[in-house]
Amino acid sequence: MGRILGACLVTSLVAVGLLVTPAQAQLARTFVSAVNGNDANDCNRLTPCRTFQRAHNNTFDQGEITVLDSGGYGAVLITKSISIINDGVGEAGVLVSGGATGIEINAPDTAYVSLRGLTVQGIGFGGGTGLRFDNAFALTITNCAFRNHTGNGIELKPNGSSRFSISNTLAGDNGRDGVLVQPFGTGTVTVNLSRVEMYNNSIDGLEVNGTFSSGRISAAIQDSVAAGNITIGINAVSTNSAAPPDVTIVGSMITHNGIGIATSNNAPAGDTGQRLRIGGSLLKGNTVTWSQGGGAFLRTYGDNYIDGNFDADPAIPGTILKR
Repeated sequence: MGRILGACLVTSLVAVGLLVTPAQAQLARTFVSAVNGNDANDCNRLTPCRTFQRAHNNTFDQGEITVLDSGGYGAVLITKSISIINDGVGEAGVLVSGGATGIEINAPDTAYVSLRGLTVQGIGFGGGTGLRFDNAFALTITNCAFRNHTGNGIELKPNGSSRFSISNTLAGDNGRDGVLVQPFGTGTVTVNLSRVEMYNNSIDGLEVNGTFSSGRISAAIQDSVAAGNITIGINAVSTNSAAPPDVTIVGSMITHNGIGIATSNNAPAGDTGQRLRIGGSLLKGNTVTWSQGGGAFLRTYGDNYIDGNFDADPAIPGTILKR
């Protein structure tokens, strides 16, 4: 009987060990290397993985991936709270082709995602989308570049309430928008852009689109540049009964676009809370300085620099008193 019990105990312990091994394999901090990384490794500091995806899968929820050296690390689908950090070791790149997406985020409603020091580059044949956000609670992007994609550089399409913060980041030379904010559903979406450069995109530098949402959209842009975009530098757009974007631009440069700033809503005038406000900013060299359509409101704080546009520099209608 003792031998039987002993055998059962050993079998049980082995079974338990098998069950916990996958959890033990995950780490709070993982590492990737283009020099000596291998996806057969466990992603520890001395045995780093080769790709972001392998490291992501081997990292605990709320953990961190650290880049050890310059190189390409492949596309990644993010499904948890995580940080991917390159803190100055050289380019940490993702090449995108064939209509694919470089970084896709589809995580739980409570997830926080942070990206720092990454370059996501379309390579010219169906370069697809740089970053696509489908779901999470918050996304922070710092010191990154998204360029040369046939689609949007950064595509933010949350299905629920989400918060976005982007700083010191380039979204340029893309086949559609540099940054597209287009929520779905009824959630509240907040967007903060600081020192974001949106150059030479084939449609808009920044588009905040409430057409597919019935929630609230609030965006603030500070110390940023929208230049050389074919259609519009910064654009706020919606339709009757949809979410009206509330966009404020301060201390930014909007130059050499088709239209500098634009806001439009097909609701009758006065039926929408849609606002585009601008203060302390430069509007120069645009084919059309500004455009206002439908029931949307365009307002100024009265301290902008409007000069050298091709439509004779029309004044922005209305002034919001400083408080």
